[in-house]
Amino acid sequence: MPGRSLTELRAAITAFFALDGFIFAGWVVRIPDIKHQTHASTGALGLALLGVSAGAVLTMTLTGRLCRRYGSHPVTVVCMVVLALSVALPPLTHSAPVLGAVLLLFGAAYGGVNVAFNSAAVDLVAALRRPVMPSFHAAFSLGGMVGAGLGGLVAGALSPTRHLLALTVTGLLVTAVAGRALLRQEPPAPPERTPSAAHTDGGARGGPAGRGLVVVLGLVALCTAYGEGAMADWGALHLQQDLAASAGTAAAGYACFALAMTLGRLTGTTLLARLGRARTVMAGGTVAAAGMLLGSLAPTVWAALTGFAVTGLGLANLFPVAVERAGALAGPSGVAVASTLGYGGMLLGPPAIGFMADWFSLPAALTSVAALAAVAALIGVTTRRALGR
Repeated sequence: MPGRSLTELRAAITAFFALDGFIFAGWVVRIPDIKHQTHASTGALGLALLGVSAGAVLTMTLTGRLCRRYGSHPVTVVCMVVLALSVALPPLTHSAPVLGAVLLLFGAAYGGVNVAFNSAAVDLVAALRRPVMPSFHAAFSLGGMVGAGLGGLVAGALSPTRHLLALTVTGLLVTAVAGRALLRQEPPAPPERTPSAAHTDGGARGGPAGRGLVVVLGLVALCTAYGEGAMADWGALHLQQDLAASAGTAAAGYACFALAMTLGRLTGTTLLARLGRARTVMAGGTVAAAGMLLGSLAPTVWAALTGFAVTGLGLANLFPVAVERAGALAGPSGVAVASTLGYGGMLLGPPAIGFMADWFSLPAALTSVAALAAVAALIGVTTRRALGR
């Protein structure tokens, strides 16, 4: 495939990553308004919000099969259209059960598009022969930051119905432009592998050794997403409850983490080119473990904020590396397995930390993030040869 076509394809896939983050963040900032509109209790809202996670997990494996059959490009476009349309539905609901049903559809589209565009990105990374996967995930993070920022700005001026409808229109317009570029091109064929490369991969693509490594890579994604979910749900409470931070400073905790993760992903291609996958996983897991120990056990707010930022830098490239390598080993099915395990980690993290906080304390519970980051680093050590460069 000519270089110009690859550049166009990279721009289109990047646009889908950014749009995904933008739409999801725009929905998240209106959750309080939707709660008020549906008159849902906190518990009922929590059950309704599980619809997003349940829908995503249920469709991820199915999407891997659809990508194998129809190709990742058309599946990306179809899932993004469904995601853009479904984000306008929550403001039209007036009860928690109906909201849960709507969010099941939203989650299904969200999970589907994540598997599909990650599969498309894996094919492109192989064709480019450059470790550019972190740049796509950086686009997702940037899209989320923009979506959350704009959502906060328009929250007082626009009703949830108008705001989320605007997200639908934006999503469909971007999909029309980027989707046209995506559908115009076939996924690039991966370069032929040398016998030594095949040996490093642990056998033929999709072989028993490859499938086992895909599951291990999924565990790396799980360790990473566990930390992301924990920081999103418990970081601010730790700062406010345990370190007596003001509400504004507590809110800055996740912002520090997210900004550091975005910066880490923006520099991830350079890091991977210099260190390779295995060393990136080992270094990232080690840095994240040290950062979270500081963030959870530090006696001052500013030391904890520093720890949160270091954690974000450490975790930044673990998920992109895990998904890219899983896709290289087993195609869309590998992406689906790694993504499903990763999403499971994001589901597991917040409630697990809640239970541990009841048994011990919140700072002690947050050290589990450091423990799982250390597990990811250990996986990098034990699978060093299979991860390769």
